[in-house]
Amino acid sequence: MTSDRWILAIDLGNGGPKVAVVDLNNQIRGVAVRAVSVNQGLHGLSTQNAVEWWDQLLDAAKEAITSSAVDPLNIQAVGITGQWGSTVPVDKSGIPVGDVILWSDNRGEKYMREIIGGPISYQGFAPHRIFEWIRKSGGAPTPSGADPTGHSMVLQRELPDVYARAEYLLEPIDYIGMRFTGKAAATPASMILSWLTDNRINKPVQYDKRLVRKSKRDPKKLPILLPTGSVLGNLLPEVAQSLGIPAKTPVICGIPDLHAAVLGSGAVEPYATHISISTTAWIGARVPFKKTDVLHSIASVPGFDSAMPMVANNHETGGSALRWLQEQVLPGQSYEELIDKASTAPAGCEGLLFTPWLNGERSPVDDKKIRASFLNMSLRTTQATMIRAVMEGVAFNARWLFDYYEKFLTRKPLSVRIIGGGAQSDLWCQMHANVLNLPVERPIDPRDAQLKGVAMWTRVAMGELTLEEAGKTVIIGDTFLPTDTDAKIYHKLYKEYKTLYPTLKKLHHRLS
Repeated sequence: MTSDRWILAIDLGNGGPKVAVVDLNNQIRGVAVRAVSVNQGLHGLSTQNAVEWWDQLLDAAKEAITSSAVDPLNIQAVGITGQWGSTVPVDKSGIPVGDVILWSDNRGEKYMREIIGGPISYQGFAPHRIFEWIRKSGGAPTPSGADPTGHSMVLQRELPDVYARAEYLLEPIDYIGMRFTGKAAATPASMILSWLTDNRINKPVQYDKRLVRKSKRDPKKLPILLPTGSVLGNLLPEVAQSLGIPAKTPVICGIPDLHAAVLGSGAVEPYATHISISTTAWIGARVPFKKTDVLHSIASVPGFDSAMPMVANNHETGGSALRWLQEQVLPGQSYEELIDKASTAPAGCEGLLFTPWLNGERSPVDDKKIRASFLNMSLRTTQATMIRAVMEGVAFNARWLFDYYEKFLTRKPLSVRIIGGGAQSDLWCQMHANVLNLPVERPIDPRDAQLKGVAMWTRVAMGELTLEEAGKTVIIGDTFLPTDTDAKIYHKLYKEYKTLYPTLKKLHHRLS
């Protein structure tokens, strides 16, 4: 065994938990992944089982620790990141009393008009109702109901027994923190999509009573609020014993995957931009201002500290578009086989386009009723062109959001970092460089960037590193530059792509 200190890093994604042992040189010594089931039902239902989350997480953690050959007694801390905007109803011990209502669950849509709507509204927002939310928190509950406000309404109106048994309604990363420590607590970062905190720069860390009341949330079911980067507590003895690590091990309050991605990409300087192609996809940066583009679902939200927010937005479908193709259309083929086939198709796929709206969209339009489409198919369409069109569609969707992102920043980034499972593909990275017409930099181990990011954040929170020092440890492995020929093809096709939402919107709404 080695005497090196190490960190247990946890990333709770929608597909399941990923757990890694990361040493203090930011090297992953062992990693384990577990899949969890998703219940996609009718009428907007989208749920998971938080008990399954926990059981699979513990199993993965044991494997990661064993495979890493580290000394279990030399653990430094536990860091947590993962999905956000989901709701876990738990009892006073942190045990789930109902299903997780996921960030994609929009059963609450029917209740949102009474919270944010009115006789005069635009895209579901009544200006007089959301003004205070925007001014204070930087955002507002979504008209689709696919956020903790909508989830709370579903629990109150449709699942009253679950709601009554719930001591707390927690974000996923805060639920994991409670299972590790027995303490129910949140931070301004973990509570972003609840929009219950005053997020103006350098405001105190506390819930805003008026926003809680306007959201129809019960303040008694909210966890206490701690500053982002706080030590939540030490491991519960039974959890420590299960993992074979000391009970005195500190657990840092969880951060959303957006925050872990900033550190994992190394893009920590103001305006430095990263793109993630994970299950979902997004574009982010740290910025020195609070601002909201409510019409395109882009906002600067609480960051690592109260002085420097982060830009947040979200594509509902990123890398999961390729997974859908693999599982539902071309089963039995590995990702490597799919990408190899895609590489044989020409850029632009002879005009074949794919819109990756398999689960609706959130940014730059908040519309849960639009759907994915292949357009311009012909007898010449092959598996290779279909696969490549799906990958190009994800890149075009990134450009669609990037146009509004640049306006939000009021400047054009000179380059972008790319991370996530999708960034393992050279082809996909090169597509993004050509579609965005920008250099795309890929860190080493892009798939595990968020695990490394939360490990670095754990050390920052414990005072061992600054954000700037952590960012400089990230090594860029490859840079993809735009190529004139393909960039011109994509420029022409993107002009068509950005017309598709207004063209197809009414059709999708009628069919949905």
